[in-house]
Amino acid sequence: RFFSGSPRTYTYTIVHRWPHDPSAFTEGLVYKDDLLYESAGRNGSSSLRIVDPATGDIKAQVDLADQYFAEGIALLDGKIFQLTWKNQQGFIYDQKTLAVLGDFSYEGEGWGLTDDGHSLIMSNGTNSLLFLDPKTFAVEKTISVFDNEKPLAELNELEYVKGEIYANIWHTDKIVRIDPRSGEILGWIDLTGLFPVLERSEKEAVLNGMAYDPIQDRLFVTGKLWPELFEIKLEETYRSQP
Repeated sequence: RFFSGSPRTYTYTIVHRWPHDPSAFTEGLVYKDDLLYESAGRNGSSSLRIVDPATGDIKAQVDLADQYFAEGIALLDGKIFQLTWKNQQGFIYDQKTLAVLGDFSYEGEGWGLTDDGHSLIMSNGTNSLLFLDPKTFAVEKTISVFDNEKPLAELNELEYVKGEIYANIWHTDKIVRIDPRSGEILGWIDLTGLFPVLERSEKEAVLNGMAYDPIQDRLFVTGKLWPELFEIKLEETYRSQP
């Protein structure tokens, strides 16, 4: 089926700023029970952390072996699932203790990860999102994302927000809002200027990291090597008529 009308477009206002570890190459972010769970990447410095969002302090941390480049994470049923970039291997941790409970395998690269309460939803650098069974890791279904009939590739960090999938587009300040049933683009969020390019420590210090607090309806965003975590409110800028 086809989307009747143009996707909505949004800008933002900053509600609050918090400190963020500027050495964290953020690949995954989840908010749960007043804590942030963060996956930081790069070979030799990859980790999984529990962070106090108010202070940025790391409350617990597990480091990955040097051969692993940590990627997206999801928190489901008391477990944290973490992807790695090119190893085709993911890890499972206890949510509270970060004890390693096991691992799992998948085909292709691992980029972003989220969940809809039932399935894990994974990006792999293409325009496809894979829905995985969290017990068997079998692919349950795949959706493809197209922007005006052109594949929208490099979908990166993911967050499930109010029945939609939010996806960072790698190397941009854009987040796309996706219908999880069809892959249709529902909206675009433009975060240009949130953390100006000229203030970033390197070219890979890009927007990447979203966490949603459903209890208080708060959206948090940050980036790789960014010194701040932002709570933002979305402001609709334009909507065409069907």
